[in-house]
Amino acid sequence: MKDRSQWFCKARRVVVKVGSNVLTASDGLNLDVMKAISHEIHTLMAGGLEVILVSSGAMAAGMRRLKLPKRPVEIPKRQATAAVGQAGLIMEYEHIFETFGKTVAQVLLTQEDLSNRKRFLNARNTLNTLIDWGVLPIINENDTVAVEEIKFGDNDNLSAMITLLMDADLLINLTDIDGLFTKDPRTSSDAELIPVVERITRRIEALAGDIPGALGTGGMGSKIRAAKKTTLAGIPMIIARGSRPGVLTDLFAGRELGTFFVPGNNRLRSRKCWIAFNLKPKGSVTLDAGASAALRSQGKSLLPGGIIRVDGEFSMGAPVSILDVEGSVLGMGLCNYASADVRRIMGRKTAQIRDVLGYKPYDEVIHRDNLAITAGEDVP
Repeated sequence: MKDRSQWFCKARRVVVKVGSNVLTASDGLNLDVMKAISHEIHTLMAGGLEVILVSSGAMAAGMRRLKLPKRPVEIPKRQATAAVGQAGLIMEYEHIFETFGKTVAQVLLTQEDLSNRKRFLNARNTLNTLIDWGVLPIINENDTVAVEEIKFGDNDNLSAMITLLMDADLLINLTDIDGLFTKDPRTSSDAELIPVVERITRRIEALAGDIPGALGTGGMGSKIRAAKKTTLAGIPMIIARGSRPGVLTDLFAGRELGTFFVPGNNRLRSRKCWIAFNLKPKGSVTLDAGASAALRSQGKSLLPGGIIRVDGEFSMGAPVSILDVEGSVLGMGLCNYASADVRRIMGRKTAQIRDVLGYKPYDEVIHRDNLAITAGEDVP
């Protein structure tokens, strides 16, 4: 379904991500823009839409409040700056939504919160309860405690993860330019807006790589990576200018603003989204051409006979990357065997597992229910 208006018409739950460059002015938070976007969100909610807001701006607001000339490099200083800014950010949202008679809730998350299955489900249950109560969840990365191993990296990625976590119908990414362009429109007068992206090709990724961010950690490249996640899961994403008056209401009224990323035909189930995008691999298995094809096009489980290489040391149940013979990532899965055992049975038939290991708890090295294929067509 390439007609974007149909997606907006049928949407019942939407994630709105607002970037740092949209929310900040030279002297701190841009309250006029915050009020305008908040009013539009209130209007959408009053019309029956469920909205989740992913809001950047804490780091930038903290820098302005502390009068820092540039973003701190040291992690403790960055975390302290975000703590100062987050307080002001959520306070302003609370004041704004009070004028509409709406309650907001601050939700701070790290990657670790979503990589743990129990905490993942707890986060989803909490957010669903807030939505049922008519409360607007305002989500940001917990910069105060996040370190490299557990950080999302940027709120573009976080917004995509929240979209998948909450089974949203649409992700709207509001930034400081009108969408994805053929060149950086801030420096090239001949840059042209790309209104629709049907597939995220290497050319699209290259275009995005040439358009950096400013105050935030994510430029256009991080937005394309977010779009790859959501569209693979069958959920569209749109990039539009957040400072444009009426941007959200115009989008839902059918105005073709920004860049619309067409979703894939198959929507991944929530559990497979969790496996694909929330877990960090502990190792990898490389497959022969036949096994790669069976997983990609036939929805098969991974049997030991198709494995030609094992890298890393991992235990039973660990997440592992699945690679083809060229080293490209096909997907992610939860492995039924420890790495040492996979090395012993790889290339063998299922009937031989017991003879080799002395036991056979599973026929499959990775069952298809615990396997998420993330590789699309490699198109130029």
